[in-house]
Amino acid sequence: MISAQGLGLHHAGNYLFRDVNFTIKKDDKIGLVGKNGAGKSTLLKILSGEINFYEGNVVPEGNITIGFLKQDLDFVKGRTVWDETMQAYEQINAMKNELEEVNHQMATRTDYESDAYSDLIVRMTELNDLLMNHDAYNLEGDVEKVLFGLGFKADDFQKITDEFSGGWRMRIELAKLLLQKNDLMLLDEPTNHLDMESIIWLENFLKDYPGSMLLVSHDKQFMTSICNRTFDVNNKKIDDYKANYSKYLELRKDRKEKLIQAKKNQDAEIKHTEELINKFRASASKASFAQSLIKKLEKIERIEVENEDVSKFNIRFQPSVKPGKVIFEAKNLGKAYGNKQIFDNVDFFVERGDRISLLGQNGQGKTTLAKILAGDIKDYSGEWNLGHNVSIGYFAQNQEEVLTPDKTVLQEAEDSATEETRPRVRDLLGSFLFQGEDVTKKTKVLSGGERNRLALCKLLLRPFNTLIMDEPTNHLDIQSKEIIKLALQKYEGTLIVISHDREFLQGLSDKIFEFRDGKMKEFLGNIDEYLEYRQKESIREISAERSKLHKEEVEEPKKEEKLREPQPDKTSTTIVSKEHKNIQNKLKKVEEKISELELKIEEFEASFVKENPSEPVLETYNKTKEELDLTLQEWEYLGSQLEN
Repeated sequence: MISAQGLGLHHAGNYLFRDVNFTIKKDDKIGLVGKNGAGKSTLLKILSGEINFYEGNVVPEGNITIGFLKQDLDFVKGRTVWDETMQAYEQINAMKNELEEVNHQMATRTDYESDAYSDLIVRMTELNDLLMNHDAYNLEGDVEKVLFGLGFKADDFQKITDEFSGGWRMRIELAKLLLQKNDLMLLDEPTNHLDMESIIWLENFLKDYPGSMLLVSHDKQFMTSICNRTFDVNNKKIDDYKANYSKYLELRKDRKEKLIQAKKNQDAEIKHTEELINKFRASASKASFAQSLIKKLEKIERIEVENEDVSKFNIRFQPSVKPGKVIFEAKNLGKAYGNKQIFDNVDFFVERGDRISLLGQNGQGKTTLAKILAGDIKDYSGEWNLGHNVSIGYFAQNQEEVLTPDKTVLQEAEDSATEETRPRVRDLLGSFLFQGEDVTKKTKVLSGGERNRLALCKLLLRPFNTLIMDEPTNHLDIQSKEIIKLALQKYEGTLIVISHDREFLQGLSDKIFEFRDGKMKEFLGNIDEYLEYRQKESIREISAERSKLHKEEVEEPKKEEKLREPQPDKTSTTIVSKEHKNIQNKLKKVEEKISELELKIEEFEASFVKENPSEPVLETYNKTKEELDLTLQEWEYLGSQLEN
């Protein structure tokens, strides 16, 4: 499909990668991994055509289409969410417009016997065939499916895009890219602006995507589920593994052992060469030989072995005074910005040692609640009380607001240290991958990932018995995420964490506060149990949104019909209405059956907790689950029939 031959790129005399060769074939779903700065995003830009100053060649096979999720948005002001999303079908829209013009000419011209009129007929036939091949008259169902999956509601479709935040507008851009069905799709951190439900939906969508893709993501579970091949960008080259991310980790161990041995051999050779240089440098007769050895040494490409074993980073949060049993207690808590009520009538109770995840769609109030509890927001309704001896460490989502721009990394860390932790500052910075001259960088030049690592490091330098963490893994690479997760697992205090990263949350919390539709619901259980529950709820919610949307579409023409004269023939309308009603009735029965089967499964699982099931009971339980799967498939089929 597309191949790279001798690909290389250098900046300021240093190569990012060099003499890279690979081929992306049809149906390849490739995960692109490597430490920050290795060149992953740059490679995507080269393949997309955004960067053309490189060595070697990028050769597409045939007339393939390439889609690239850009971070800079260029929306036309005044368009609705629906209209902007429909821009995905630029070619189809152009064909529809041309067909409309051809039909207009055929209706108004009278030179039926002319060659020009015959050409119009031919072009009309061509355009109709092309539109049929592109399934151009059933696009609306695809648009609905993608927008619902990415978290939009039916009420959002006719809102102007200007009303939405940058994160939601990025979802519209992602929706357009998914609908274009390009031969090759390039995705750079597509989950950055998505909540957990949308990430899971996108994961399932991409697994069934008919084209090829190259994906950069720090979400291990997301990559493992989607990708069947892995490119590891390291040491200025790309290692190609014919495996998903989990299998790649296993295969890389063998390759890494060989790399370690090669580095030992190289180090020994370098040491021997340096000894010869020192021996012959002072001798006039051997000076030229020493110079040739120096040049040889300069040309050696040094082998680097990344240290990814996070277990050696024995980092812990500082112990603090023991707080009272109650950490937070809230009654009728609410927050509004102007006329927009974020949440209302929220009650909760947080005890010492609780480990809680705040989950829900973006914009539902998770960060707002975190800021209220951290003391950053003073204006709210209702009340909340802070327990005795509670000391709060708060990790804010936007780190540029909490770091001093002109301080160095070392100064910023030292200013957060206590007398006890000050001697450990450099060691702790090293654990968070700030090594050597990195500590002298000004915080204003740090990348997003570096700012997050520094802010996390600062939290470890002071004693807190309660941590509130708002998206601590944003911009972090996989190794950095594992370092902070290890520290949080060892943490003995109370933890409240906001994250959309499923793998990160596994083993970190045993209680969920779910934010949805202006309310907060408490769920007792871990992230996996919550996601199983949420999957069932999402089926009902999407069904309700579809029904709402199509109900509006059915009712709207009725209003318009009263204005038309004369009234249209009702025969075909009656047939369509009956068919529509029959499908709705079937859908209702299927949804009732889904509820019954889910209830049966819950009863089975509740009984399993009390006693081990017998073979007949277990067999009935499995058959019930199979029946539920088939019923869900029927529900999806009827939903698509209703759309059509």
